[in-house]
Amino acid sequence: MGSFSFGDFITALGLAFAIEGLIFLAFPEPVRRMMVSVATSPNAQLRIAGFISAVIGIAIIWFVRGI
Repeated sequence: MGSFSFGDFITALGLAFAIEGLIFLAFPEPVRRMMVSVATSPNAQLRIAGFISAVIGIAIIWFVRGI
């Protein structure tokens, strides 16, 4: 099992911001449409999407870090 440091967390946060920024830079209009769609989606649908995203993220971390 690998160790986890605060530096790893900050690095992951920075990577998330960089990827999100690149998506906004490259595809501003589709992102705008997606935001409108998300704003009008029911809470249950957003919770399901959030749960699935969290599970996928944890699975990726588990696979890569061997947690």
